[in-house]
Amino acid sequence: MVLLLIGVFAAMALYQVPVLIREKLWRELAAFSFLWILAFGLSLLLTLGVEPPSPTDGIKYIIRNLGKYGDAS
Repeated sequence: MVLLLIGVFAAMALYQVPVLIREKLWRELAAFSFLWILAFGLSLLLTLGVEPPSPTDGIKYIIRNLGKYGDAS
């Protein structure tokens, strides 16, 4: 299953990246690369049976710590 995942993501990259480079769309290439790496990482975690991190835990942590600095009076 992991090999299939790698093959699909490699095919996506081989199809999109040369066009973006040829057209010199550097910002689009950066955005595609960031999202591609994020999607590949999460897909790989799910394929391997690892529970991916929850974004709500990170948001709760940030809000909890920002509350400490908001009481400056």
